[in-house]
Amino acid sequence: MTDDMSPAERYAAARARAAEQATALASFREMYDFGLDPFQIDACRALEAGKGVLVAAPTGSGKTIVGEFAVHLALAQGRKCFYTTPIKALSNQKYNDLVKRYGPASVGLLTGDNSVNSEAPVIVMTTEVLRNMLYAGSQSLTGLGHVVMDEVHYLSDRFRGAVWEEVIIHLPESVTLVSLSATVSNAEEFGDWLDTVRGDTEVIVSEHRPVPLWQHVLAGRRMYDLFEEKSGKGGGRREVNPDLVRLARTENSRPTGPRDRRRGRNLREADRERERRQRSRVWTPSRVEVIDRLDAEGLLPAITFIFSRAGCEAAVQQCLAAGLRLNDEAARRRVREVVERRTATIPDEDLHVLGYFEFLEGLERGIAAHHAGMLPTFKEIVEELFVQGLVKAVFATETLALGINMPARSVVLEKLVKWNGQQHADITPGEYTQLTGRAGRRGIDVEGHAVVLWQRAMNPEALAGLAGTRTYPLRSSFKPSYNMAVNLVSQFGRHRSRELLETSFAQFQADRSVVGISRQVQKNEEGLEGYLSAMTCHLGDFEEYARLRRELKDREAELAREGVAQRRAAAAAALEKLRPGDVIHVPAGKYAGLALVLDPGVPAGRSGGHRGFDHQDGPRPLVLTAERQVKRLAAVDFPVPVEALDRMRIPRTFNARSPHSRRDLASALRSRAGHLTPQRHRKGRAPAADDTEIARLRAALRAHPCHGCDDREDHARWAERYHRLRRDNHQLERRIQGRTNTIARTFDRVCALLTGLGYLQGDEVTGDGRRLARLYGELDLLASECLRAGVWDELGPADLAACASALVYEARTAEDALPPQLPGGAAQGALKEMVRIWGRLDALEEEHRISQTEGVGQREPDLGFARSAHRWASGHGLDEVLREAEMPAGDFVRWCKQVIDVLGQIAEAAPEGTGIRRTARRAVDGMLRGVVAYSSVG
Repeated sequence: MTDDMSPAERYAAARARAAEQATALASFREMYDFGLDPFQIDACRALEAGKGVLVAAPTGSGKTIVGEFAVHLALAQGRKCFYTTPIKALSNQKYNDLVKRYGPASVGLLTGDNSVNSEAPVIVMTTEVLRNMLYAGSQSLTGLGHVVMDEVHYLSDRFRGAVWEEVIIHLPESVTLVSLSATVSNAEEFGDWLDTVRGDTEVIVSEHRPVPLWQHVLAGRRMYDLFEEKSGKGGGRREVNPDLVRLARTENSRPTGPRDRRRGRNLREADRERERRQRSRVWTPSRVEVIDRLDAEGLLPAITFIFSRAGCEAAVQQCLAAGLRLNDEAARRRVREVVERRTATIPDEDLHVLGYFEFLEGLERGIAAHHAGMLPTFKEIVEELFVQGLVKAVFATETLALGINMPARSVVLEKLVKWNGQQHADITPGEYTQLTGRAGRRGIDVEGHAVVLWQRAMNPEALAGLAGTRTYPLRSSFKPSYNMAVNLVSQFGRHRSRELLETSFAQFQADRSVVGISRQVQKNEEGLEGYLSAMTCHLGDFEEYARLRRELKDREAELAREGVAQRRAAAAAALEKLRPGDVIHVPAGKYAGLALVLDPGVPAGRSGGHRGFDHQDGPRPLVLTAERQVKRLAAVDFPVPVEALDRMRIPRTFNARSPHSRRDLASALRSRAGHLTPQRHRKGRAPAADDTEIARLRAALRAHPCHGCDDREDHARWAERYHRLRRDNHQLERRIQGRTNTIARTFDRVCALLTGLGYLQGDEVTGDGRRLARLYGELDLLASECLRAGVWDELGPADLAACASALVYEARTAEDALPPQLPGGAAQGALKEMVRIWGRLDALEEEHRISQTEGVGQREPDLGFARSAHRWASGHGLDEVLREAEMPAGDFVRWCKQVIDVLGQIAEAAPEGTGIRRTARRAVDGMLRGVVAYSSVG
C-alpha cells in the first residue's frame, strides 16, 4: 500500500506514526501483553488531551485500565495521582496491583486503618480519606494532577453516597477527574453534570462484555438455557426458552395434596425436598449437587451467592459432610503453605477461637465461604487462593460483588429474593447484573455462565427481564450534614457554600425533573378546561353543587377517623400503664396471643430518646411471647386497649439474647395460660346521624338548583374528574416548589440549628464549630456536644471506648437491637448522658424541620457494642469477648476498627493538652491489639 503513496503522503504517514509512538498512550500500551479495547483507547486519548472522562462499562470489562493510565500519565508529567475506592478491601487490592507495577517507593496507601508511604506520588485511598483531606486543606494535595474515582456509582448509596459528590465538587479545578462506573442507564445525565462542575468531560459508554455470558436455569438434573436464539429477517433475536416456559407452567400448576399440607409443618426441609422429588421430575438441586454438576461440566471455579452469612457457612459444612474434594494433594499442600504464611502472626489460642482448623479443612478441599462476618485476614486468604485457582467453590454474600477482583467461570444464584433490612424483596436488575457480572474471566475463559437454581413458582419471563435489563439509573443521595456545613462555611462563607451545594448532582437531577413536571402541569390545565365545560349545568353553578357533595363526604370520613383516633388514643393510654412483668393478650398482628412485658417502651417522664418509644405512635413494648420469641411490638398490634391479665416475676438473671432463658420463662408463661381470659372490646360507632354539620350540608344539597337536574349524576362524574385533576395539579405545583433549591433550603435549616447552638456566627465558624469540623460520621454533632459538655472528661480508656462505640455501632437486625448489657461504673453514666443529649438534639432537629428520614440528622446512639468495646479495651481475651458478644469475628473486628477511627477523631478534636486527648490515644492502644491489629495489607 505504501508503494501507491506519493512521497508527500509517505512523509505524512511517517510523521503520524512517529507522533503516535511519542504519546504516553503508546508507552502505556507496551506495558500490557494484550491489546486495549476501543472504549479503553478512546478514554485514554481523552485523558491525554486534558479532558476528564466518565467510563461506564460492565463488570469485568477492564475499565480500571483507564484508571491505571491516569496513574501512568501523572507519573510521566511529574504530578500526583490519587486512586480512590469505596471500600478498604478494594483499596488494599489496588495498592498491591500498583506496587507490583511501579514499585513500593512510588505507591502509598491511606484507608483509615493503614497509612503506608503517604507522601508517594501515587496514593490509593478510600473516598472518605480524600474528602477529609480536602476539608483539612492537606499539603498532600499540592501537585495533584489526576483523581481516579473507582465505582463512582456508589454515590447512589444512601449512607455514604454524599462523600463522592463532596469530593467531585471540591476538587481543585486543575485536577483531572477519572470516573469509573458500572453500566448505568443515565450515564449521559451524570456526564452532563460532571461537565458542568468539572469542565470538559467525555462520556464513554460500553455495553460490550469481553467474555460472553450465558444464562441458565438448573432444574433437577437438567441445565436449561434461559434464552433461545432465533434467526429471522431482521437478524437474530433472543426469546425465553419454550422448554423452560412449559416446565414452569407444568410444575407450578401441580397440586399439593391435603396430606402434604397437613404434614408440611411437621416435615424437616430435607424430608419435604425428598417428597417433592418423588412427585416431580424437577427439584431444587442441593448445594453439593450443584458443585458436582458444575465440576463435571468444567464450569468451576464458581461463586454461589447466598444472601445469608449463616447460609454461606452451612453450605461449606454441607460440602465437607458430603466428602466433596476439589483439590488434589499438590494443591492441598500449596493451600496450606499460603494459609500458614498469612496467619503466622495470629497466636494459636486465637486461631482456635476463630475456627481456623475448620476453615483450613475447607480450603484444602477447594471450598470456602466469603462474607462480612469473617476475619478480614481470612477473607483475603480466600480471595488470594481463588485467584490462584486453589479454591474452586466459594459461597458468598452479595458484598463480594462490590468491586473485589475475584471473577469466576460460573456464578450461581440460589434465590432471586433477599432480605433488604426491612423485608424480603426481589433483587433488582442492577443487582442481578452486578452479581452475574463476576462470571467469565478475561483472558482465561471463552465464556461465562450464570446459573439460577430452580424454585417452585419460578417465572422464566420475569427472570429473563432481570437478565435482559443490563442497566440501572444513578440517583444522587446527597444531603448536607453538620460537619459538611461547618467545613463549607469555614472555607467559603455561607453564601458561596449555598451556591456550591446548588451545583450538586442531587440538585441537578431535581432541576431536570422540574422540566417534565412543568410540561405535565400545562397538559393538566388543558384537561381542566375540558372537564369544566363538560360539567356545566343549565340549572345553576354545578361546581358549587359538587363542592357541597365533597364537603359532605369529607365530614363523614372525618367522623369515622375520629372514632378510629379515639380507639387508638385509648390503646396508647393503656400501653403506657403497662409495667415489666405484666402478662397481656396481644390482640392483633403476627404475635397475637399471650405475652409477657419485658420493657413497656415508655421512657421516664417521656423526655429524651428511648429505643422503645415512637413519638408518633406511642409506646412500643418489648415482650416475650408464649412461643419464646422476644419482639418489640408496635401500635398496629394494639388496635384496641389492652390491660394486664396477671403479673409474673422476671428473674434477675434473665437474658433476652439467651435461648435457654427465653425457653424457661416462656414455659412459665404458658403454664399461666389456662386460667387467663383475654378481655373483649366493642368497637364504637361514629355518631354521623347526630352531627349538625352533616344535617346542614344535606339540606343545602337538596335546596340547590342543580339537585333537580336530570343529568345530575353525569355532571357529577365530570365534576369528580375535574376535582381529582385539579388536586393532582396542585400537588405537581408543590413538587416544583419543593424541588427548587431543596439542597440549599436544607443547608439553611442545618445552619440555623448550628447557629442556635453556637457553632456558627453568621459567616464565622466558632471554636466549637472548628471542633465539629474534625468530627466525621452519622453522629458528628452528638460527639461534639459530648465533648463540649465534658461528658467524657473523667473517663478511663476502656470507658471512652465504650462511649465511642455508641457513635458508630448500629445493630444489623431486630434481634441484635434487644436491650444491651452495659458496662458498669463511669461508662454507664456517660452512655446514659449521651442518650439524654441525643434526645435534646432530636427535639431541636424536629423544631428546625431536619428529618432523619431524609438522611439528615442524628439517629439514636446504639449501645449494643458498648460492653464488648469496654471489655476488649480492658484487655480481656478474644474467646471471652466474642462468646459474650455473640458476634462473628469479622463483625467484631470491623466495629473495633470503626471505634478506633472515631477515637482518633476525638483525640484530634479535643483541646490541646487536655486529658481527653491522652485518654483517647490510650483507648486506641487498648483496642488496637490481637485480631484487630493484624495488618490487612499483604
